[in-house]
Amino acid sequence: MTDDGDQNARARALASPLRMRILRICLHEPHTNKEIAAALNLNPGSTLHHVRTLVDTGFLQAEEPRRGRRGAREVPYLATKRSWTTHVPGISGVLIETFLQEIAPLAPDDIRVSRLGLKLNDVHREELETRFHNLLQEYVDRPDDPDGTAISIMLAIHPEA
Repeated sequence: MTDDGDQNARARALASPLRMRILRICLHEPHTNKEIAAALNLNPGSTLHHVRTLVDTGFLQAEEPRRGRRGAREVPYLATKRSWTTHVPGISGVLIETFLQEIAPLAPDDIRVSRLGLKLNDVHREELETRFHNLLQEYVDRPDDPDGTAISIMLAIHPEA
């Protein structure tokens, strides 16, 4: 496959809220397809296609197989964090839908939300976006805290309607 073909395949792989949720589930610790399906309340057969797509495009990696409770061979998968650096045109709608699905079971008080209106010229807007990106990148580059709690951050910058 060409680089363009690889890029297109990666973009298609990330163009699904379900696949984005699978990546989140496998971000901090490996999970088997069966565990992923249970976390999403889906049939394992339904998730397997998505898991394989994410493996084929390098977003998930298979870990060493292990034996399940009944002795069956299970393959756990871990997110590679490659999605953070993969540009996907038009991904905003998928990210918003993924976010809404992920917060649906949470109580509103469990979500910290800040909202701010600013009026910035192009130079200052770009500076703000760059600083946010650099701050997030700093945390992406850090190893997970062994005693940490998994959190998610959704940052949206948009023009006023």
